[in-house]
Amino acid sequence: MLLAGMSVWSWLEAALTALLALGLLLAASRHLWTLRWTLSRDRGSSLPLPKGSMGWPFFGETLHWLVQGSSFHSARREKYGNVFKTHLLGKPVIRVTGAENIRKILLGEHSLVSTQWPQSTQIILGANTLLNASGELHRHRRKILARVFSRAALESYLPGIQKVVSRELRGWCREPGSIAVYSSAKTLTFRVAARVLLGLSLEEKQFKDLAKTFEQLVENLFSLPLNIPFSGLRKGIKARDMLHEYMEKAIMEKLQRRNSEDHSDALDFLLNSAKDHGKEFTMQELKESAIELIFAAFFTTASASTSLILLLLKHPSATEKIRQELVSHDLNRQCHCLLSVPTGPMTPGAECDCQPEINLEKLSRLRYLDCVVKEVLRVLPPVSGGYRTALQTFELDGCQIPKGWSVMYSIRDTHETAAVYQSPPESFAPDRFDSARQEDGQGAGRFHYIPFGGGVRSCIGKELARAILKLLAIELVRTARWELATPSFPEMQTVPIVHPVDGLQLFFHPLQPGGASPSRQGSREA
Repeated sequence: MLLAGMSVWSWLEAALTALLALGLLLAASRHLWTLRWTLSRDRGSSLPLPKGSMGWPFFGETLHWLVQGSSFHSARREKYGNVFKTHLLGKPVIRVTGAENIRKILLGEHSLVSTQWPQSTQIILGANTLLNASGELHRHRRKILARVFSRAALESYLPGIQKVVSRELRGWCREPGSIAVYSSAKTLTFRVAARVLLGLSLEEKQFKDLAKTFEQLVENLFSLPLNIPFSGLRKGIKARDMLHEYMEKAIMEKLQRRNSEDHSDALDFLLNSAKDHGKEFTMQELKESAIELIFAAFFTTASASTSLILLLLKHPSATEKIRQELVSHDLNRQCHCLLSVPTGPMTPGAECDCQPEINLEKLSRLRYLDCVVKEVLRVLPPVSGGYRTALQTFELDGCQIPKGWSVMYSIRDTHETAAVYQSPPESFAPDRFDSARQEDGQGAGRFHYIPFGGGVRSCIGKELARAILKLLAIELVRTARWELATPSFPEMQTVPIVHPVDGLQLFFHPLQPGGASPSRQGSREA
């Protein structure tokens, strides 16, 4: 028994020694990791590095960021201030909040900073995209793409967008049960991108397969730069290759039947604009540009569409004000296609008898609707921030931003903490934008409101996104009623795109003449 007791004690002693050694090794490795980044500061500057933690070797604080979501940044901002350092997705990162700090970054493109996305994003989307271009190449590509989002182009897209929105909404209202709005919004925006922007003619099965593949690509854009089996990067590359294979066939067919004088979709505008600028796209450039066009109109617009529906449900007075504005502009005519709920499924490709009636001039008259869209994008901006790389060492908030480090500016945190919105900032108040002082971020405080970024890197498709949101709001308010299918409103997830954790489960009902809707057993008002 004595020998047995000594044996157990020896085992415990050995285990404790091993654990102690492991703990010391981990502590030493973390200390050396922190020291490694501390020594990387620019010694030519007397300013200190921002406060913050670099986390664990290689992984940094990536796992904390993925698990904690928006609370990761808010907690560290409260602890370290508006400028703090961390380590995410294999890179040292300085997170920045506040209008003045962000103004310096966004207006410093090509001089202080250069755009920089995570390595996984660069690999998956490709080198020939506007997102990955810099300097003179970026300016040239942006000029080419400008025609894709010109007023003439947007005007030509509107009928197709309205048709897609009306058709999808008709399907939502015909569902016997609840629908997941975020998933349905992604379907809607993918149809807009595929059919209206790229002019793709897809069978329903092709559409679903393509949408599923594209979603896999986007879900793995922000992943660790490890191209190994089962990694996020490997999944993203696989999805990209499948999409490129399909796009090449579709583009070849389009080029063979294309009329050079016909600008029927975004790809036509792109090809003609490139030709006018003395540029002939290679097939690789066309494939990557096509994917980028879908990317620009897919997840972020789906996120904003979901947020729009959610916030209008939470604030019925805003919905009623939109309806009154539509009536005052004679735009509240209901579509009879939505006035019945058949028992069978909707026939694929079935058309609605309602004729498109919205154009850019009519949209511009809807001032309150414009304020609602702006407020939705302020409260729940789809993207939390943007990445840059420091081209030279510069100062922010009394700290040095070393050359070569990544800088991530926060859109969401800046909207939440801007003093101009302390009325209170978390409230939903579209009327706050009914003022020249706040108009779309104009004036001295324009960097308090940056849902589309700013400077030379501002979102080139922002007017298209706004048009889609406005058309969705118009079709919803004049033809449908929606209500919560769950006991309470869902929490919002912010990484990598803002969306409800449960997808936002809602019932949709078609409005009857006079604003009534058929009752649905088992549904409940929110």
